[in-house]
Order: sequence, then structure tokens, then C-alpha cells
Amino acid sequence: MITWPVPAPSLPEGVYSPLADAARAAAAAYGAARRRYPRQELAEEVATGADGTPTMRVDALVEAAIVDVIDAAQVNLLSEEAGFVDHGSAVTLVIDPMDGSANAAMGVPLSCFAGAVFRDGVATEALTVWLDTGRAWWALAGQPTPYQTTGRTTVDGSSIAMLRPKDNSREAWLRVASRVDRVRVLSTTCLETALVAEGSMDAFVDPGSDTHRIMDLAAAMVTLPSAGGVVMDVRGRPLEFDLDLSRRWSGIAAATRQLADELAETVVLT
Repeated sequence: MITWPVPAPSLPEGVYSPLADAARAAAAAYGAARRRYPRQELAEEVATGADGTPTMRVDALVEAAIVDVIDAAQVNLLSEEAGFVDHGSAVTLVIDPMDGSANAAMGVPLSCFAGAVFRDGVATEALTVWLDTGRAWWALAGQPTPYQTTGRTTVDGSSIAMLRPKDNSREAWLRVASRVDRVRVLSTTCLETALVAEGSMDAFVDPGSDTHRIMDLAAAMVTLPSAGGVVMDVRGRPLEFDLDLSRRWSGIAAATRQLADELAETVVLT
């Protein structure tokens, strides 16, 4: 069993109420799940999500708590397990209930809740909560944040995070790794992109494996630009609100556009 408690999120004033309530519900459900189930049962695959990937028990429990909140608020939800929950609202919350599920199930304290508010398809607000600490990053589109990126413009000597190398990205992973000063693999994209936004590292990149869904990048699409950074796809495909969960991207979150472009060029040799 994982005996360490999950704290309530430390949220700033002004967070859109359904988004704040969803984050609190996620933390409470994760804490309850850790008290009830041992690691192996938290990690057990219990279903297939709407995005076509396996659903761990911990994913299902956390998302179920969020769906209850969304149903009460009568806004729409787009989530990896439930898919699109339509309440006929102009507002849709695009949420990753438990990013870093494998970490969360085994007690590695690197997992988070992440969500973005889309009004008529336009992202207006984002919240990321580091579940094991309660620490939160909140941003409003077009408004400055308390956090700023490092401002780094070059790959050489940078400090970055990457997705683990996969069969279709191994060579690109090594090309990037050979140029940077430090590589971290934390296995939680939403937390890693938040750390880029606050200047804890220079960039995060999926080196071409096309792993990311819209909920993996939605919060970063608001938070990074507000902190002076950029989010893009390594192949230049537009990042946009879409109910089709079969769409995939290879996201880059970087301190500057120059750094993002150089990373993309390193990943995709032309």
C-alpha cells in the first residue's frame, strides 16, 4: 500500500469553479484509491479508454470522481477514458485526470491533474496540479503569469525532459540527447510542461513518437505562451481543440520559439 496522504490542491483565487472542483475531486479520489488498493491493483488494467489506450484502475477511479463534478456543473467534458461528455454547454473542460498513471499506481510521486477550459473551441484557462504535493500552476490565456520560462534559445547545453525512447523515436531521441546538457524522463507530460513554464528546465519534447493526445497538451497550450514560451508539434501540425481522440501529436514545450524550432529540426531531419 502507498501510505503517504494526497494533499488537497493549493489553488489560487479565481480558478473557474468547475475546473477547480474537478482538480479537488481528482486529488481526493486519488488519495482514497491509495488508501483502499495496493499498488498492483491500482495498476490493473480494467477497461479500454475512449482514446483506445488501456485504463488502469487508478485512472478509472479518478476520472469517475471528475465526471460527477462535471455532471453537477453541466459543462462538457473531454477526457481520455470517458471521451466526450456532452451537456450542451458552450464550455468544454479538456482534462487529463491522471497524467503519469504508471507513476501514480506505483507510488512514484510524479503524477498530476491537468485541465483547460475551452469556450466555443478557444482555450481560455488552464490548471495543472502536482497531486503528491498539491502544488498548482494556473494561467489565463493572453495574461502574464507569476512564472516565466528560462528564455533559452539554443539546444546545445540546454536542460530538457523527453518522453522515453520508443521504436519509432529512438534515433531522434539519441540525436537530441547528444546535444543537450541534461535529460530527464519523468513520464508525466503535463507536469514536465508546467516545469518548463516556470523555468525549472528549458524544454520538454516527444522526439517524434506521436504519443500525445489533446488532453496531454491542452493545459500547456495556455500556460506556456502566458509564461513566455511556446508549444508546438515537431512536424508542424496545428494543435487545436478536436473531439477526435485518435489524433496524435509529438509535442514540444520550450522556453522560446527559437529553441522549439531547433528541437524540431533535430528530431525531424530534413
